[in-house]
Amino acid sequence: MLVLLRSGPETTRDGTSQPVTEAPNLAFRWRSAALPLVVLVLTIALVAYFYRLLPEEVVYRFGSDSSPDESTGRGTIVLWSLLPQLFLTLLALAVAWGVTKLSTTFKQMEGFGINLDTIALAMGNMIALPQAIIFFAMLDIFSYNAYEFRILPLWVIALIIMALGAVVLGIFFIRTMRQVRGNQ
Repeated sequence: MLVLLRSGPETTRDGTSQPVTEAPNLAFRWRSAALPLVVLVLTIALVAYFYRLLPEEVVYRFGSDSSPDESTGRGTIVLWSLLPQLFLTLLALAVAWGVTKLSTTFKQMEGFGINLDTIALAMGNMIALPQAIIFFAMLDIFSYNAYEFRILPLWVIALIIMALGAVVLGIFFIRTMRQVRGNQ
């Protein structure tokens, strides 16, 4: 029987106790949240570039025919571009750190072919998906207000990003299932 939380020595069939061998703890790695960090840096760079090009009133909502619908101040749109990105990056770092700390509890999973480092890498970087959607929405708003050019409708961008995320998760799932089957 798989026991996930082992605290003491394991008893064998003949009644003798045998110490549990400790696997090395998984250390936090910055690459576990690299994509959210990259998106945050790109967001900051785009805000710095576009800020001087934006008018005082920035259009942020468009009608179904791509006509301007609602606007707000330049400072407000910049704040609403940066805050979610910062929050999601901090969340990605917390998730990656939390997975590495929880890995000490679930270290027995290594025996089943499940690589905890890969799980931490996938979970921390998965938060880059909503960040990418926000990034492209911000880029669309900024490019329209600075150059009167819209890249793509947001629903198309969101669909592309979600499809890419589904493909990556599918590959991750299939790879993990093959590893587990190979170790049985």
